[in-house]
Amino acid sequence: MLPPMHMLFRTLWHQWFVGRRGPRIGFGDVSRSRFRVWPTDLDILRHMNNGKYLSIMDVARFDLIRRNGSWDVFEREGWYAVVVGQTISYRRSLNPWVRFWVESRILGFDEQAVYIEQRFVRPDARRRSEVYARAVVRGRILRRSGGTVPVAEIIEKSGADPDRLRVPEEILEWGRATRLPSTRDDATSVWG
Repeated sequence: MLPPMHMLFRTLWHQWFVGRRGPRIGFGDVSRSRFRVWPTDLDILRHMNNGKYLSIMDVARFDLIRRNGSWDVFEREGWYAVVVGQTISYRRSLNPWVRFWVESRILGFDEQAVYIEQRFVRPDARRRSEVYARAVVRGRILRRSGGTVPVAEIIEKSGADPDRLRVPEEILEWGRATRLPSTRDDATSVWG
């Protein structure tokens, strides 16, 4: 088993050496974060482990919020983000030492959460970005002092333009269908 510090090291590596090169972007723009498949990312089949995709998505989301200015708002307001749901579909394998990019973009909001789409891409023979995997992430913004930040406040303080950000209906439907009960409600595990 790999030590749990691996992703902390990778996050710091990306922040200090790779991510610094990215230009400032607008709130709804696409962030492109560059990565390489490391030996510690591999599974027994010698391609990137499916769980590693989710961990690398965390690093890429940090890059997105740092470059679009959200991180500055989070620091000033005492906020932090948590993932409350995500789904990913895989199309092709990422093999050892291969370079790839994670493209991340904020899709928009529902009444409780922010939605982000993330794509693992590599250039194809025509130098276009070929999608290897695609994920949708639903996240909540919380206050370090306790409680959830209302979406209206997030929009106001981040400068997001809700008219430019539209979450596709099928993604909103997924968000509703996969939502778990509030932490204030009973969520007893009962198998039918």
